[in-house]
Amino acid sequence: MAKTKDDAEPAAPLELAAFDDGDFHCLSSGLSRDPQYNDRRLVARRKLLSLAKVLVARCGEAGLALEARSSLHQPSVFNGMQVRRLWGYAMRDKAAKKKLKSVLGADLAKDLDAAYRNAYLCVALEAEALEVSLRVHADAWFDGTNLVNRVKAEGVKPWRDQLNQLEGFVLRLADWKGEWVCGKLDALQLEQFLKYYKPAEHALSVEQRVPAPRGARAHLCEPDMPGRLVEQATRLVPLMRHMAWSDESDFLFSR
Repeated sequence: MAKTKDDAEPAAPLELAAFDDGDFHCLSSGLSRDPQYNDRRLVARRKLLSLAKVLVARCGEAGLALEARSSLHQPSVFNGMQVRRLWGYAMRDKAAKKKLKSVLGADLAKDLDAAYRNAYLCVALEAEALEVSLRVHADAWFDGTNLVNRVKAEGVKPWRDQLNQLEGFVLRLADWKGEWVCGKLDALQLEQFLKYYKPAEHALSVEQRVPAPRGARAHLCEPDMPGRLVEQATRLVPLMRHMAWSDESDFLFSR
């Protein structure tokens, strides 16, 4: 589907701009459907896209080529006519998507340009939460399959070791209430996770969420917070390189 004017990425400089209370408030349930708040949500979207550009630059320094994107700030059919969450994210760049398309073939690689069809790093705002995560949507089945096949080939311990470098994050499966706490995972717990995880059916995420209740967001609006978020997202880079398909992590087809 071709991009419309409303889908186009807004102008956003490569910078770290502090959040303010309004960035959270415009996502609240009472305002999330109101188009009068589109302009205010656009302000928050630009901040997140700027942050994502800084994250992409940091990832590039670490040898991982990604590109920055951001989510829609206006109600549309794609978000159920309400904006309860805004995010900036870092996904495969065009060169990496071209390589993946050559591996998958034209039929399987349809709509690969959509972010949710790729593993991606994410910084998100909600009315009462802030999140840093690595996310693999069910439609990014090739990245999920790559992980499953890599574990089959190498055993679960290398993945466990990557996850246990991420104290403060949790591994989650789809919308299940359970969580696997990074930093103290054992092989048995991850084997249990993989018994339930089916790449084409389930999303998975490795995430860190910070509560942002109304009236208690001052610490999230401090000038150094965007930089701290980038640092946390950068911690996920080795895990992304381990899990997602690439030339260096090529386990998409069982060997």
